[in-house]
Amino acid sequence: MNLTFWEALGGLSGLAQALFFLALFTAFAFEFINGFHDTANAVTTVIYTKTLRPTPAVFFSGFMNFLGVLVGGTTVAFSIVNLLPVDLLIEGSSTKAIIMVMSLLFAGVIWNLGTWWMGLPVSSSHTLIGSILGVGLANSLMTDGTLSGVNWAKAADVGKALLLSPLIGFVAAALLLMLMRVIFRNPNLYHPPGEGDNPPSWIRGVLIATCGGVSFAHGSNDGQKGMGLILLALIGFLPTYYAMDLRKPELAREVHDSARSLQAFLDQKESEQESTQDKSAKVEQIHAELSLITRVLDGKQTLSEVAPADRWAVRQSIYRVQKGLAGLELSKDAAKTISPARDSFKHAIEYVPLWVVIGVALALGIGTTIGYKRIVVTIAEKIGKTHLTYAQGAAAETVAALTIGLADMFHAPVSTTQVLSSGIAGTMWANNSGVQIGTIRKILIAWALTLPMAILLGGGLFFLGVMAFDGVKLH
Repeated sequence: MNLTFWEALGGLSGLAQALFFLALFTAFAFEFINGFHDTANAVTTVIYTKTLRPTPAVFFSGFMNFLGVLVGGTTVAFSIVNLLPVDLLIEGSSTKAIIMVMSLLFAGVIWNLGTWWMGLPVSSSHTLIGSILGVGLANSLMTDGTLSGVNWAKAADVGKALLLSPLIGFVAAALLLMLMRVIFRNPNLYHPPGEGDNPPSWIRGVLIATCGGVSFAHGSNDGQKGMGLILLALIGFLPTYYAMDLRKPELAREVHDSARSLQAFLDQKESEQESTQDKSAKVEQIHAELSLITRVLDGKQTLSEVAPADRWAVRQSIYRVQKGLAGLELSKDAAKTISPARDSFKHAIEYVPLWVVIGVALALGIGTTIGYKRIVVTIAEKIGKTHLTYAQGAAAETVAALTIGLADMFHAPVSTTQVLSSGIAGTMWANNSGVQIGTIRKILIAWALTLPMAILLGGGLFFLGVMAFDGVKLH
């Protein structure tokens, strides 16, 4: 019963195997591009204030990105996985799921490479989310002619971030620079570094620390998005192998017992409260899924003992149970009571293999050291009419590091690129350095277009893929 990775891969057709490795390559490529596309924001200030020379700056940033991925957790990764349309999640073994993965991967790479080539600092996060929303929209339109395939709540969150994060960066960085002017009177902090100039040691330390902080926060947040992409590929192509976490044998008993406890909880609630017909129907559906889980796992000591086809059935049922429980509108006390059972379910199906974590960390870290110059030049030379000063760099990066760190804690879709770029613009304004309106206009247009263009790219590629592979079995 313990199906190995290579046995699972061998069950795919030759075409599916080729597409699988292409999907993995593209996912790692997205993260590699993300490294030099987004992390250029972190090294701009230390390079242009001559705090660090370019080579040690990008290697330091790359290492901090690598470290951020390793210790950043996996919560954001599964927020990406769970953006998928519910029907495609449940029908994860379908040809559509494979086309979906390929479409959103290529859409993200195309937009990121295009904007990098133009030297425009846009958000890789919004590119990725837009691609996923586009796939969901195209799928629902092609399936039933509705817009139900889009997670509109997430789209609204991203829209708010698109509007708020530039304002936060601009205002907070400008205010911090004004405060620094009051506290630190050294005039050398507020003019561009001249030839042979060296920044004061304390602000040099601040700039290095904030560069590391922005890079670490970027790695911990955006690195998880790369993990989410690879998980989509693994689940889409090898659903039975990655359906459940086979590394932890105790989960079989935990999930079985959790399903039993949820059944008892629902029975008690039904007897205590008067239920409407609609609510009773929902509870019955949850009971049916829980019965399947307990039946499949009954007597099993490890998840490896579960037949591969049954693993995917259990995963489907867990998804449906979680969704059903969320729709019951339980009280806080009731939700707290069943929280351990729901956590057990979550741990059984939400896991990231170690090789994925290390691979993403390497891709993001190495990518940081290559191709960063286009974005760096735009941020440092083309936003303001003068080059960055020491104080501007410190203010913008401090605001970016704190904002991204807080956003990571609350799993908010804040863009590293938008916060830092607008922060630098804010310091230019506060320092009376002036801004280059032409560059600002281009950046704002790119920001505004990122989400809709990613949606169109993802949806368009998905549509073309479905048309091209109509009737073709990829498994």
